[in-house]
Amino acid sequence: MSRKRSRSRRLGLQALYQWQVTGDDLGEIINHFLAENSGKAFEVDYFRDLVRGVPARLDELDKALEPFLDRPVEEVDLVERALLRMGTYELAAHPEVPYKVVINEAVELAKTFGAEQSHRYINGVLDKVARELRPVEVAARG
Repeated sequence: MSRKRSRSRRLGLQALYQWQVTGDDLGEIINHFLAENSGKAFEVDYFRDLVRGVPARLDELDKALEPFLDRPVEEVDLVERALLRMGTYELAAHPEVPYKVVINEAVELAKTFGAEQSHRYINGVLDKVARELRPVEVAARG
């Protein structure tokens, strides 16, 4: 697992959280994060992909999540909502990333940024989403 990719996810989560809270222009948010983190090691293209991809496919991502949520997506905590959407996006758009890596990275981010037990919620929901979006991979890896 790449530290640069992990940092891209961390920054992506923060940027998506900011977008959810402020509704600011995605380009401005991306540029702000790139300026704030210039010189730091992360995958800029992956960061951009996450921050542009989640809002672009929001309805699709929310529909994939909703069957596994215990409340409407709009009522999910903002950090958890951003994490679940980002994880679902990675599962859908990045088949080259093993589903366990996607889930583990989201769980680690939840431990850092989420509420006390949010990592368990993130793990449970994304595991179910992975079974839907990547049934062959999940079955093969167990």
